[in-house]
Amino acid sequence: MSTEKLKVADFHCDALSKLQARPGMDFSNDHRLDVTAERLAEGNVELQVFAIYLSADRGRAKFEDVLGQIELFRQKVVGSGGLQWLRWKEEAEDRVLTGPGLGMLSLEGVDGLEGNLFYAQLCFELGVRFLGVTWNYANWAADGVLEPRNGGFTEQGRKLIKWCNGSGMLLDVSHLAPAGFWELAERSKRPFIASHSNSAAICGHPRNLSDEQIKALIAMDGRIGLTFVPWFVRDGGGANTDDVRRHIEHMCALGGSKQIMFGSDFDGIDAWVEGLEHPGKYAEFAGLLLKYYPEDEVKGWLFDNALTFLRTHLPSAVTDGASSIRL
Repeated sequence: MSTEKLKVADFHCDALSKLQARPGMDFSNDHRLDVTAERLAEGNVELQVFAIYLSADRGRAKFEDVLGQIELFRQKVVGSGGLQWLRWKEEAEDRVLTGPGLGMLSLEGVDGLEGNLFYAQLCFELGVRFLGVTWNYANWAADGVLEPRNGGFTEQGRKLIKWCNGSGMLLDVSHLAPAGFWELAERSKRPFIASHSNSAAICGHPRNLSDEQIKALIAMDGRIGLTFVPWFVRDGGGANTDDVRRHIEHMCALGGSKQIMFGSDFDGIDAWVEGLEHPGKYAEFAGLLLKYYPEDEVKGWLFDNALTFLRTHLPSAVTDGASSIRL
């Protein structure tokens, strides 16, 4: 099968943060960005999830900066970049197989919501569909994976879980402390994802998932976006595409072939896996995978597993519209 026909879904990039920091950047083809419209087309990336990440360089996280990145997505990614905005289950069912590429919005860390669940509701109404609870450290909702105390959710964070389950906002556990992961697994009525995390058994970075966490995600039919952060791929960094395959093989050995997808973290890194330096390299990577694995599995990892999750768990514009949300 020609790799040109293999569609790709990538569940995490930080291009919006760069666009906010450097307003002169052009999303269409500015190679100061890893992710551009040109490179998405080159790699046949049919779906790219854009994270709203508020860098500590901007000072205290504020909701106005969240709104600023949503507007950048609207203007530069959907507008001049030409991507279609994917928000609803019906759109995943009807539009994802034709036309230009698709873009989605996620929030990486709820710090910028300032503890206000009405801000979470507004994000939903403005098209955000995935919510990562923390970055690496503690915030008002929970502890991040590098927070020494390894705490779970606060009382307000538990209200956030309940609101997400009721509204259709999907939850993302990449960066969440292990205690928070297990509390969410107990409390959430919906499956969740880890948008950009690898296997701790293969690479011992604390941002990676233990076998027990991976098995829990498999059991709930969540999704795991394998990431291309070199120091999450191989101890000490210096990773190549064969190192990425080791994570694939380990998760498959645990029974997770149907849960694997990809979440590159492009534009959130300043070093790259050799052979995966930007989205345009996905076609070459797909060709490598086809040398080792059956076509149906490769198609699943690159695109179909992600699409199935979206078709099943995105909210419906008909029955779950913003007007039905209750805090």
